Amino acid sequence: MAAAAGVEEEVTAARNLLAVLLHDLAGPEGHPRPQNRSVSRDEAEGELSEAVLRLVGGRDGPAWLTACLVRATVQQTLQGDLDSFVERKQDVVEGAENDVQTEDLLHFDALFKRCLNCLQDISSQWQMQLPSVPTNKRNLQVSIHAIRNTRRKMEDRHVSLLEFNQLFGLTDGVERSYFAVFDGHGGIDAANYAATHVHVMVACHEALTSDPARALKEAFQRTDSMFLKRARRERLRSGTTGVCALLEGDQLHVAWLGDSQALLVRQGNPVTLMEPHKPEREDERERIETLGGCITFMGCWRVNGTLAVSRAIGDIDQKPYVSGEGDVSSHTFNGTEDFLVLACDGFYDSVSSAEVPGLVLGHLQENGGDGQHAAERLVAAAKEGGSSDNITVLVIFLREPAKVLEDFLAHGSGEGEPLFDFGGGGVEVPSDHAG
Repeated sequence: MAAAAGVEEEVTAARNLLAVLLHDLAGPEGHPRPQNRSVSRDEAEGELSEAVLRLVGGRDGPAWLTACLVRATVQQTLQGDLDSFVERKQDVVEGAENDVQTEDLLHFDALFKRCLNCLQDISSQWQMQLPSVPTNKRNLQVSIHAIRNTRRKMEDRHVSLLEFNQLFGLTDGVERSYFAVFDGHGGIDAANYAATHVHVMVACHEALTSDPARALKEAFQRTDSMFLKRARRERLRSGTTGVCALLEGDQLHVAWLGDSQALLVRQGNPVTLMEPHKPEREDERERIETLGGCITFMGCWRVNGTLAVSRAIGDIDQKPYVSGEGDVSSHTFNGTEDFLVLACDGFYDSVSSAEVPGLVLGHLQENGGDGQHAAERLVAAAKEGGSSDNITVLVIFLREPAKVLEDFLAHGSGEGEPLFDFGGGGVEVPSDHAG
């Protein structure tokens, strides 16, 4: 009975979302103008998905329906011949041989108008016949907090896609969720671009179902290559670090570029998943110097006296010294994992990995096992620790927060001893696969 009632509530909420959406699309403000005026064919799916998600996702409706709407709308928009949307052709340089190729640039305003028409048509059809309510949704609580802090601009972006399968039409029965933090520098363009396209590159990768770690790693390279083309035609100079996590069944795949980081907490212990790309890393220094670059100390170690990270998407003026090739590690869950934290260097430069479990678990204890604002606790700790940078933190609870707290309370502590004492250490667990 409870399950049936839950499905009925989902159906009612879905129909309400469609009704509100159709009403708004029919009004004078229903057709917002997109920010991008021209896109390549490779960029079209990501840019349209982001635009529709912004339009639909801000409304109070089931997230699964939003994801399905985005998928169906974008798919229908891109069906057929897009030649009529070609605005101009752009010469681009490919490869080490400086091979010049021609790339079509599409008039995005016109393409987006078609997209809105498709959205209206699909919403009308689904009012009559809704898609099936998914029954195998991943049940994860996610806490997110991001602040500009004392910086003049906010150059961080983050992505949280619990409905990854619905967004990309994956029906193989394997649960997937995707999370990412991108920390931009020299402007927001590269971080915006990565937040729009990396997950699309993952989903479209031919190896997603057979080798998801490879798909995640190569998604960085593909996104970097695409952004460099845009950077050349629009004279963009920004870059971004990034860390992404793909949860797939009982597997965790983490890919990263630069110094944004992921941390897993298992039974109260921090588990090292990755090593940030810093110029002072011996392998990074050797790679850069072999290419003819240099590492200099100017307050911190920097590539060619400029960037404090050695890998990033973008940074066209520093290629190939600042590499767009990410690293990846894969891990198998055993059921004892508590939560995963993704954050930019504005957090990790002020809060050590060893402090994270106590901060989150202390927050749960103070709030009766409610983890909704756990990310705010971590951001506050970074500010108190002296961080003046943009700070973005995602906490993904891999078990119910109340259960995580209950397990720790069950272990207890000696009288007069702190409840959480992690000794300043951490556990470094070799990954199942790294590259």
